[in-house]
Amino acid sequence: MLTFILIAVAVILVTIGLVKLVDKFIPSKFKPFLNIALWLLIGFLGYQTYMSIFEPIQFNKLKNKRYAVVIESLKDIQFSQLAHRQVTGKFAKDFDGLVKFVDTAEFTITQRRDSSVIDDELTKLYQVDTYKDILIIDTLGFVPVKDSLFKDSNRYKNMMNIPVGKEGAKFEMQAGFIEQNKINIPVFEVVAKKDVILYDQNKDLLNQEKQVIAVDGVNGDALKVGSMNEVKTTGNWPKTYGSNE
Repeated sequence: MLTFILIAVAVILVTIGLVKLVDKFIPSKFKPFLNIALWLLIGFLGYQTYMSIFEPIQFNKLKNKRYAVVIESLKDIQFSQLAHRQVTGKFAKDFDGLVKFVDTAEFTITQRRDSSVIDDELTKLYQVDTYKDILIIDTLGFVPVKDSLFKDSNRYKNMMNIPVGKEGAKFEMQAGFIEQNKINIPVFEVVAKKDVILYDQNKDLLNQEKQVIAVDGVNGDALKVGSMNEVKTTGNWPKTYGSNE
């Protein structure tokens, strides 16, 4: 982009120089037409230079605004999936199951307390009362997952929909298990492609955005949370958009 700007500025300066040369050496009857053509060229190049600076700025503003909205939806899915794993031991494979879970499931409220009881084996061995420490977990009650995560909001019923960008687009979600140290560990991944979020923007700027590799940017061609290839439940956006934990 910088190269284009420098070229455009150079061409404008050359064109202005031509205008002065035309005024000095070209016969009077041709001057009006040439002057008009050259000034039109100057105006066009000036406009192109302005747009080469202004359009990326507007693109980044819109991109950040849309990303922020999509990330809020990804967080809703992330929290719902973590609750699903806490209650069921695995992640939901589809949105129908996840929404139904939020609608009907409950968290168990427990209280842990230390206690001690007679250790029968040691008491028998030493012929004196011997105690051992134990942990007692008491169930205090139950709280609906829906109330805990979403309070009075029903937005979870539409969390499968990408809220901005291409109309009708939905998040891509997978869930399953990966094996580590001979243990099957539950994993999930939710993806929103940048092509969908920014579908109506300048294609060159969109392609540049899909190739971003930066600490303060969303790397890759999509916003996502979780992974099907590693044990990870965080999002791929930087902290400038809020926590990804």
